[in-house]
Amino acid sequence: MIVPFHVSEMLRRVRRKIAQSGEMPRMAPRPDDSRTFRIAPRVTPETVARLHRDLGLDDTARAALFGPGTQEDLPRYARNIENMIGTVALPVGMIGPLRVNGVNAQGDYPVPMATSEAALVASYGRGARAANRAGGVSTAVLYEGVLRSPAFVFATLLDAGRFVEWVVAHVETLKVAAEATTRHGKLVSLEPVIDNNIAFLLCRYSTGDASGQNMVTIATDALCRHIAAECPIRPTAWYVEGNFSGDKKASGLGMITGRGRKVSASVLLPGEVVTRLLGTSIDAMLDYARVANLGSLLSGQLGAQAHYANGLAAIYIATGQDAACVAESAVGFTRMERREAGLFCSVTMPSILVGTVGGGTGLPTQSACLELMGLKGEGHGPALAEVTAAACLCGEISIVAAMASGAFSGAHEKLARLR
Repeated sequence: MIVPFHVSEMLRRVRRKIAQSGEMPRMAPRPDDSRTFRIAPRVTPETVARLHRDLGLDDTARAALFGPGTQEDLPRYARNIENMIGTVALPVGMIGPLRVNGVNAQGDYPVPMATSEAALVASYGRGARAANRAGGVSTAVLYEGVLRSPAFVFATLLDAGRFVEWVVAHVETLKVAAEATTRHGKLVSLEPVIDNNIAFLLCRYSTGDASGQNMVTIATDALCRHIAAECPIRPTAWYVEGNFSGDKKASGLGMITGRGRKVSASVLLPGEVVTRLLGTSIDAMLDYARVANLGSLLSGQLGAQAHYANGLAAIYIATGQDAACVAESAVGFTRMERREAGLFCSVTMPSILVGTVGGGTGLPTQSACLELMGLKGEGHGPALAEVTAAACLCGEISIVAAMASGAFSGAHEKLARLR
C-alpha cells in the first residue's frame, strides 16, 4: 500500500511540532474565560476609540488604521460596517482607457483595479492595448436577474405539491407583496422546484442599477411572510434562502441561468496585433487554448476560463461591489477561434454582480473610482457590467498569450519579485 506523500509529510510535521513543545496539543474544550467583543452597529469616533483600547493598539497601529482621511469620512463608512476600527489601504492601478462598443457601454473607459498582486494590472493593461488596437471590445448584457430561493418544508410530498399549486394560483399577489418593499426591484419570475416534502421557489428579480443582494432578500422575506399568513397548506418550517440560488458560490444553476447580469464580450485580433503587442502567434495561442480547455475538463471546472477571478476581485474592490460575489461571478466560458481576419476571442460570464448605486459604491475611494469611469449613480449598472466583462476578456487574452510565448513566469519574476 502506497501512502501519498502529502499525508506522510503532514504527519511528520505534526510529530515534530509535538516533539518541540514536549506535549500533545490541547484541543479539548476549555472553560469559557475568553471575552468576545460586543457588536457595535453604530460607528462613531468614540466606538472606534473604545475598540482600539480593547485591542491594546499602539499609536502606530492606530494611526495606520484610523488616519485623518478615515476620521473625516467616518459618516460615509457608518452604513457599511460594524465594530469599525479603521480602513485598509490597497493600491489601485488603472488600465485603458478601454474602448467598449456595447449595447449599454459606449466609449473609452479607464478601469480601476485594486490589488496587491504585482503584474496583474500590467497584464490586463496589455490585453486592453491589444483590444484597443483591434477597435475595441463588443459587449452585450444578455440576461438580468438576481435569485433568491426560499425553501418550505412540509410533512409530505403531497403537501408540497398542494403548496406549489397554491403558489402558482396566487403568483400575482406574491409579486405585489415582494415589490412593495422596494422602489427598484421587480419580481420577474418565480419557478417552483420540489424535492419530495421540500419546495423551493426560485425568485428572480431585476434590481435596477444596484447589485441588489439586500434588495432581493428583503423582498423575498415579505413574499414568504405573505405565504405563511395566507397559504392554507402550512409548512413545518420556511427559510428565506434555501441555498439553491448560488449566492456567493459557483454552481451549475448559475452557470446556465446566471445570477446578476449575464454578459458576453468579444474582440477580433488581427495577426499583426497578436505578433507585435502580445509577442506570440495565433497558432501558438490556439495551441495553448486547447491544452487549457482540456485541463478545465479534466479538473471539473464549471465552465472554461483562465482567471476571471483576478480581474473581478480587483474591479469589485475598487468600485465598491461585494467582493465575496467573485465566488459566483468567476464562472463562464472563454473562447478563442481562428477567423479569416485574425483571432476571435470572447468571454461569456453569466453572473456578474455589480451596481453603481447602493452597497459600497458610496464609500469615498470606491465612489471616486466610479466617477473616473463615468459610471457613478443611476443609469449605469448595465454599462458597468459590460465594462467588467470587457476587462476580463483583456485578462484572458494576455494570460493565454503569456503562456503561449513562455513569458508568464518571467513577467511575474520581473514585476513581482525583482523590483
